[in-house]
Amino acid sequence: MAQPTALTDPAALARNRARAHALFLQDTARDELQDRVAMVNKPFHAAAVVTGFPAVWTQSDATIVSDNDVLDIAEGAHDLVMHSLGLHWANDPVGQLIQCRRALKPDGLLLAASLGGQSLHELRACLAEAEIAVSGGLSPRVAPMAELRDLGALLQRAGLALPVADSVPLSVQYRDMWHLMRDLRAMGEGNALTARLRHPTRRAVFDRAADIYSTTYPGDTGGIIATFELIVLTGWAPDASQPQPLRPGSATARLADALGTDETPLSD
Repeated sequence: MAQPTALTDPAALARNRARAHALFLQDTARDELQDRVAMVNKPFHAAAVVTGFPAVWTQSDATIVSDNDVLDIAEGAHDLVMHSLGLHWANDPVGQLIQCRRALKPDGLLLAASLGGQSLHELRACLAEAEIAVSGGLSPRVAPMAELRDLGALLQRAGLALPVADSVPLSVQYRDMWHLMRDLRAMGEGNALTARLRHPTRRAVFDRAADIYSTTYPGDTGGIIATFELIVLTGWAPDASQPQPLRPGSATARLADALGTDETPLSD
């Protein structure tokens, strides 16, 4: 049986990241993860960070792990693992989370920051409309990114306890679409899809997309607006000390009594 084609081209991704020099999204993800760690009422002594941008974490005492398909991380060696802004490029995101969970000690914490499905929805829509109008076809240009509910479900598939997923929307104003695309390249977030076009796109496609973008998604004070959705996943390695759900039907008190209200039975 033929193996499915990988979503991401690792060589292209590595080239894009090697040219990166403006890492505001990666800095934002780092700050968000560190803030979440600071809010946990528990000390951590053996942290690891899974990232494609180790320079962003130079001030951290954590062990730095490259976000390759197979993580170079020891099983049961860490009480905290942070996966920073790489899941949207992973060919096997649930596999990444499973490897992180295996690296955790019992009751260890996993925090993962990923770009979510609302990220760059404006750019995707404008490029698609322009390419269809100019060339009559459509090609992959922006990596597909999972929605909040889908990413939250990955935590359960990875065997993590007490899973939580929440979204941090970021709205950024750019001068024009060209400015946005240059910034994406500077962040190492250029097109690294395996199915991407391997020849230059006609300039008319981008000119049309830029016109559509400036008309459809204008900024409040000029320019255009671009959305980045940062999704943060939280889960714990299972441990007997954690809160456990009660067996269905084992309750000894009525919710109506606790709320001080009358219970209305369902009609037959």
